[in-house]
Amino acid sequence: MGRAKEIIVKVIPAKIANEFVKKHHYSGKVVPNSTLHFGAFLDNKLHGVLSYGASMDKRKILPLVENTKWNEMLELNRMAFDDYLPKNSESRCISISIKLIKQNAPHIKWILSYSDGTQCGDGTIYRASGFYLTGVKNNTGQRIDLKTGEVFSQVTFSAHRPNQKDYWKTLQKLDGFQLRYIYLIDKSCKITVPILPFSKIDELGAGMYKGKKISLIERNRAQQ
Repeated sequence: MGRAKEIIVKVIPAKIANEFVKKHHYSGKVVPNSTLHFGAFLDNKLHGVLSYGASMDKRKILPLVENTKWNEMLELNRMAFDDYLPKNSESRCISISIKLIKQNAPHIKWILSYSDGTQCGDGTIYRASGFYLTGVKNNTGQRIDLKTGEVFSQVTFSAHRPNQKDYWKTLQKLDGFQLRYIYLIDKSCKITVPILPFSKIDELGAGMYKGKKISLIERNRAQQ
């Protein structure tokens, strides 16, 4: 793992985390409901951020894991890293952040996260970190303003711009996929939806890495 072992992960203020995310996340945006932010430090400098918070629609999300109470899950809704960190840093940072959650918030039983197979990737980091793949669907909820290049998610747009429905209709739909991942902190919990084999990603043509369409098989061949 090399220098990845030297990374220090600790809680940081929202202001610092959000500034980093705006600069280094491909979307350039933060998630307003993020409440817990971890910073990844190497050589005494911040090089990564992981932000957790409540899901936008808990009534739909909680049933994904059996008997989940209102405060027993978190969504990893933003990850951003610069190019300074060595290989395997992202999965290590996820692992450490989850261990810290387990130690300091033992009521949290599982973590949810989504991978944006429309603009970014199909979840390589989540698979390397022990997450289960529980959903692959066409991503119909993202649109782009062709004049400005700004991309919007339907969920956050509806929540924060409820009076701009006409503007939403002018935006161009983006084609791609959204992949849903779940990590069980409490291993006795039961996921209520089918756990999909990772091969399902290629089967549906949902493979993407660093914003480029590429299958898992093609990536594996390139590494051989």
